[in-house]
Amino acid sequence: MNQNTHAGGVRKGPLAYARRAAVAEWGALFAAVREQLVRKRFAAIPLATAATLLILLFSIVQHLPGGERLVTQLGVVKASLPLDVSLLRTPLSLYVPALDLPVWGALAQVLVVFGVAEIVLGRRMTLVVAYLCTLAGTLFARVGVDLGPDHLFGFPKWVGYVRDTGPSAAVVALAVCIAFRCRAWWTGGTVIAVMVSEAVVLPNLAGLEHVVALIAAVLIAVSVEVFGDFWPRVLAGVGAATFIATEARRRRAVTAAR
Repeated sequence: MNQNTHAGGVRKGPLAYARRAAVAEWGALFAAVREQLVRKRFAAIPLATAATLLILLFSIVQHLPGGERLVTQLGVVKASLPLDVSLLRTPLSLYVPALDLPVWGALAQVLVVFGVAEIVLGRRMTLVVAYLCTLAGTLFARVGVDLGPDHLFGFPKWVGYVRDTGPSAAVVALAVCIAFRCRAWWTGGTVIAVMVSEAVVLPNLAGLEHVVALIAAVLIAVSVEVFGDFWPRVLAGVGAATFIATEARRRRAVTAAR
């Protein structure tokens, strides 16, 4: 906290510096999210709300008689499955909670991170990042099983039969993209450092998939930053050129008809 000096000035203590750092890191993000939530409430985050309810639904159904079989057929992915089956199930696998983690954790992560992403990144970009980064992790698991345990990034064959579901890869990927968009570099760096440390200390399938999802997220964030305004300009230019050419042909046709 700030303290008065003998000269009548103000000495800035650690709390004041921490507050300034927090405002610099999260001020713009907090203001944007707060404005949307105050104005629209849950209508501002329909995607996050639907995703949270879908996870809750899958969690309830898989504990009902015959429910586990239904959930498995709809959204459970394993590296041992045929590729086409995995690709079909991957979109719903985001919302099937992992068996070894409490479901309330998945619900809280998705509601908060998906909600912030929906406001900051937009609904379409949130879906793209969540799906592509989850897909990257799923494909990495298949490659790791094919490489075998003798390779640095390989897995033993039994990993191919491990249930590979849950929103965690999408959550960490979205967190990095949000940090990149809002220039919250310390937050993004902390997420990456924690996930990499987890993969080093506990080298399992989930940890390595998180790292793969982070790499995919960084590539997406950079590409959007570099080319985000490029393709809309190109398409607008193509549309304008097409309109001009069409108009010129119409005028020539009218002149020839006269």
